[in-house]
Amino acid sequence: MIPKNKDDALVATLGAALEPNLQGRSPWQAARARFLRNKAAVFSLALLCCITLACILGPYLLPHAFDSADWEAMSQPPTFKNMHWFGTDDSGRDLLVRTLMGGRISLMVGLMATIASVSIGIAWGATAGFVGGKVDAVMMRIVDIMYAVPYLLIAILMVTMLGRAFYLVVITITVFSWMDMARVVRGQTLSLRNKEFVEAARAIGVPTHRIIFQHIVPNLLGVVVVYTTITVPGVIITESVLSFLGLGIQEPMTSWGVLIHDGAQVMEVSPWILLFPGAMLSTALYCFNYIGDGLRDALDPNDR
Repeated sequence: MIPKNKDDALVATLGAALEPNLQGRSPWQAARARFLRNKAAVFSLALLCCITLACILGPYLLPHAFDSADWEAMSQPPTFKNMHWFGTDDSGRDLLVRTLMGGRISLMVGLMATIASVSIGIAWGATAGFVGGKVDAVMMRIVDIMYAVPYLLIAILMVTMLGRAFYLVVITITVFSWMDMARVVRGQTLSLRNKEFVEAARAIGVPTHRIIFQHIVPNLLGVVVVYTTITVPGVIITESVLSFLGLGIQEPMTSWGVLIHDGAQVMEVSPWILLFPGAMLSTALYCFNYIGDGLRDALDPNDR
């Protein structure tokens, strides 16, 4: 098409120049772009990935085993001698390897317990919010009762009766960490259950369980992602508290909570035994919190 005048030619030229930039972006692409502009969140994500990789690969690459004792280097300060870069504990075990191994256990507990608690919370909250009525009232009163129970006392009783195996610690933490997610999901479900797409699904006879898990839950993904990043550090802290009290991971395995407990006993004479595991735990928790803030701003840019 030949332009009729100079104005038409100018409009056509500008349109051709701007055409690549006029392509729409999906909400997730826009959220990713906003997240990448958050330097603190991106740095925290990179640092957390480095910590995770170090915890996974470090014990295999370092020359010391996490449970082997060097009787000639008991309570040795950090030194390059014999590659004890974080020093040793009062049993002569290399603190760097034990810190990385403890990080592996703490992160695994945090990840597994979070996945389990988030799954339970989503199913419970979405069902209660969508069905409503007496079902909603009964389900949420159960949540209120769970809130009223002192979870730390029950966790101590469960660990004492069932043992301190890894999977039992995960189950114990999961039992008392799904209520927040259930309440959040229920509130979001109440705002979605009368939307047009839900009414359309009902009109064509889609079963209730399919509406909940194929139409409601996918629309809650943004909120779930944000609260998941908040749940992980809470779970890690809970595991650390149990381990600090001697009710978590058993020797010879270790976790950041176990190492902090051991370091607190000798902090006046061997402060490095407390300093390094505490610093790793604090850094990981800060990373999770910054990532959660970045995801919140990216997925809901109007709520700032």
